[in-house]
Amino acid sequence: MNLSSSLLESAVKEFSKLPGIGKKTALRLVLHLLKQSEEEVTGFSDTIERMRKEIKFCKTCFNISDSDTCTICLHPSRKKEVICVVENIRDVIAIESTEQFNGVYHVLGGIISPLDGIGPDQLTIDSLVDRVKKEKSKEIVFALSPTIQGDTTIYYIRKKLNDPGLKYTAIARGIAFGGELEFADEMTLARSIRNRLPVDSYIQ
Repeated sequence: MNLSSSLLESAVKEFSKLPGIGKKTALRLVLHLLKQSEEEVTGFSDTIERMRKEIKFCKTCFNISDSDTCTICLHPSRKKEVICVVENIRDVIAIESTEQFNGVYHVLGGIISPLDGIGPDQLTIDSLVDRVKKEKSKEIVFALSPTIQGDTTIYYIRKKLNDPGLKYTAIARGIAFGGELEFADEMTLARSIRNRLPVDSYIQ
């Protein structure tokens, strides 16, 4: 893309690094910013910079937070004894949008995938095990994408927890096998949360 300004070209290059943003879309965004006042653009850039510098990860569940403990973990009406295990922060956002789950979360930071070089030690599984013992949890809800890697991760975590007193459930298979949780529509995801199943029903 040949532009008359190297500064403009640099800005377009940076915006096009964002997921789903091609160079044409990046150019539209940059040109839009050029139409805004200097104060608005400064406010925009300051917000992004502050987010990157100050945002934290909850020390309990590893969700994004403005403080050491996220608002979900701190909320008094949440059922702390029910932990929903998810792959990433986007899955927390997706489930929260359904308004069907009133427990707390644990973000693994990925799923076990040897082909991608991701093993259990690279995830927050040990923290989950310690948390379950410390908080005397009653139910673990597995809300991982229904793929072979997701099922492998569920199997590993259950073996690692090794607690017959725990109730192990997983979201219902309204989510198609091989699909990604974050792309499921809210109605399907809500139904899957409400109708969660015992893990034994499909993890052997």
